Amino acid sequence: MRLGMVAGEASGDLLAGLLMGGLKQRWPRLVSQGIGGPRMAEHGFEAWWPHEKLAVRGYVEVLRHYREISGIREQLARRLLAEPPNAFIGVDAPDFNLGLEARLKAAGVPAIHFVCPSIWAWRGGRARRMAASTDHVLCLFPFEPELLHRHGVAATFVGHPVADAIPLLPPREASRSAVGLPQDAQVLAVLPGSRRSEIHYIAPAFLQTVARLHHERPALRFVLPVAPGLRGLVEAVASQHAPGVPLLMLDGQSHAALAACDATLIASGTATLEAALFKRPMVIGYNMHPLTWQIMKRMRYQPWVGLPNILCRDFVVPEFIQERCSPPALTAAVLTALDDAAAASRIASRFTELHHLLKRDTAHCATDAIAQILQA
Repeated sequence: MRLGMVAGEASGDLLAGLLMGGLKQRWPRLVSQGIGGPRMAEHGFEAWWPHEKLAVRGYVEVLRHYREISGIREQLARRLLAEPPNAFIGVDAPDFNLGLEARLKAAGVPAIHFVCPSIWAWRGGRARRMAASTDHVLCLFPFEPELLHRHGVAATFVGHPVADAIPLLPPREASRSAVGLPQDAQVLAVLPGSRRSEIHYIAPAFLQTVARLHHERPALRFVLPVAPGLRGLVEAVASQHAPGVPLLMLDGQSHAALAACDATLIASGTATLEAALFKRPMVIGYNMHPLTWQIMKRMRYQPWVGLPNILCRDFVVPEFIQERCSPPALTAAVLTALDDAAAASRIASRFTELHHLLKRDTAHCATDAIAQILQA
């Protein structure tokens, strides 16, 4: 079995790596090639380009890198068409993958898209494009297949692989021991994002918040997991905006940080769902290029931005987006998250329900669906 695959950033690499565990069980001699990261490499994936090349978010930011990204997609398409794989799996990154999938599908290569684009949140017109681009969509959330079926797109709910990877009872004590945090300390996990653009736009406000919190509550401990390749950038921002604050930086290990913490200050994105599955109170923040925000806010369909709130259809946790993502507002919200034990208990209950809903042995379900597609 030979598969072409593309995962465009750290979250896509995580999802693809979890999926590949099931693929390797079904096809032990699996050969997989394309664009990916270290989680995929653990399962023998051959990365022709690193996933960081596609880790760009926002209209303005993409325009700056358009020529390079477009060139990579053209080269990848030619390479895959020269020796067609049994199937292609595009993991998230719809703006990159759907065009590639359409080209491969037209050439007779079965095209599978893993992670339904958030057509229920914004840019619903992409559903029509997907019907022409992909043969099947593997959906993480239970309400997505019906939405896609309305547009003639075959789809299967396979659950969320992160819900399988994260235990229902988070290992708080073991995680604190593993990263060197005292058991009796109050701990805040700080996750400003895994892209360079997110560090540029979000990390300053987050780290200014850390400085304020350290001043108000000197005993509070801070842990910040850093995505691969970004440590130097994060350290520079920390030295500028939170000088002298004891900040435990981890290379990766975001799950250990989330399991160990009492609450988290976190950038909107896949990580917020991971925090929810660890049953942690959180404060969601996000900032982006002003022009990108003006475009995106006109296309959103729902009042929520964070995945936990979208899935619960309620403001279970607070969101501070764009101009509201200010250090004073974030500081006040974090202190509330740390101190309100009754609210933390209610949040944990809501997130436990969500965990059970999404826990479906995704690797097995997705692999079964892929096998059926190939036999069709």
